[in-house]
Amino acid sequence: MAGLLRHLRQNIRLASSFGKSQTEGAYFQKRHLTSTKTTLYDWRVADEYVEISHGDGVMRFDYVWLRDTCRSAASYNPKTSQRILDTASIDLNIRPAQSKVTDGYLSLTWPDGHVTSYSLSWLAEHSHQAKARTVLQPRVLWNRDTYDAAQVPSARWEEFMSSEAELRSFVQNFLLYGIAFVDGVPASVEATEAVSERVSIIRETLYGRMWSFTSDLSRGDTAYTTQALDRHTDTTYLHEPCGVQVFHCLQHEGTGGRTLLVDGFHAAQKVLEESPERFEVLCRVPIRHENVEAQGVHRNHLVATGPVLSAHPWNQELYMIRYNNYDRAPIDTAPPEEVRRWYAAHRLLTARLRDPGNELWVKLTPGRVVFIDNWRVLHGRDSFTGLRRVCGCYLPRDDLLSTARALGLLA
Repeated sequence: MAGLLRHLRQNIRLASSFGKSQTEGAYFQKRHLTSTKTTLYDWRVADEYVEISHGDGVMRFDYVWLRDTCRSAASYNPKTSQRILDTASIDLNIRPAQSKVTDGYLSLTWPDGHVTSYSLSWLAEHSHQAKARTVLQPRVLWNRDTYDAAQVPSARWEEFMSSEAELRSFVQNFLLYGIAFVDGVPASVEATEAVSERVSIIRETLYGRMWSFTSDLSRGDTAYTTQALDRHTDTTYLHEPCGVQVFHCLQHEGTGGRTLLVDGFHAAQKVLEESPERFEVLCRVPIRHENVEAQGVHRNHLVATGPVLSAHPWNQELYMIRYNNYDRAPIDTAPPEEVRRWYAAHRLLTARLRDPGNELWVKLTPGRVVFIDNWRVLHGRDSFTGLRRVCGCYLPRDDLLSTARALGLLA
């Protein structure tokens, strides 16, 4: 929050300074007005950067950055989308010898004679100021009522496995809500594997690639019991927690066992609205989580550290919640006075996560597979009786987002 306020103040300063007289800035060299189609650009060249304004936005581009992002054939390979230029070879005091804007393109001639040309619209798209105002991944924050009212459709197994349109609709729903369902899947590990691979590669963890378990306590984890599980995210003890959780209940001969789903970002937003200071503590204080297992042949001790909430520093957009009271280690990563503030912030977040109005309960039955954004949506379950067999896997978040972008979705 403090970073966001600083960013807003910085934008206000930049916007208000652009209209000042030329004599107020000794750095000022020249100023021009140009246009691309119907968009007007006001631009000027300063000692250390080019400044471009259009609409209500002001953008500054450092000369080293401009040379580094050159898309000429000598600097960048468009076939591989990779940089050729050696960034470390650029003079940190580089300045263009000449500059001009023609037909919507900024052209800079560097001291060695190399010419770089940039579309003004491309520069606007890739400016820090634009990124700071842009949401990286659009989402619909939900509680039980808003999700029910949205009537988000499930994908159908046969269409999902054969139709790109059905896959695209499914991935879009996953991006927006953090959960998505596929119905009609054959009740087998093999079919669950196939439906998972339709979206992404499968991430192998200490639990294997595909897993199938019952309440036999064959692993040192509460999930392998009949006990209720409070809301949590998985694999918080990994430096990169698994991005997607896939569940398929193959068999249940008994009672209970409903699955609980809670939008962690919705709860975090409530914390931000009620107490920006406590939200900031949850984003800042690092917390350790660990997995200690000595069960049969399994010997694991995994430890990872990170804040409960993670946000992109350039626009303060939340991208991960790491919440697991089962696996959280003793807090020894902050001084006592900070720990007390953290507990108060954690208590507020927990209250919002446990608000009954934020709980979505679903009964997973054979044939219905749920995909859960493990960086956003917490899951849990009722206690249950009888034989209950569940299979599933983890998917890397990066690969699912790659699938989304290949389908033309914003991710």
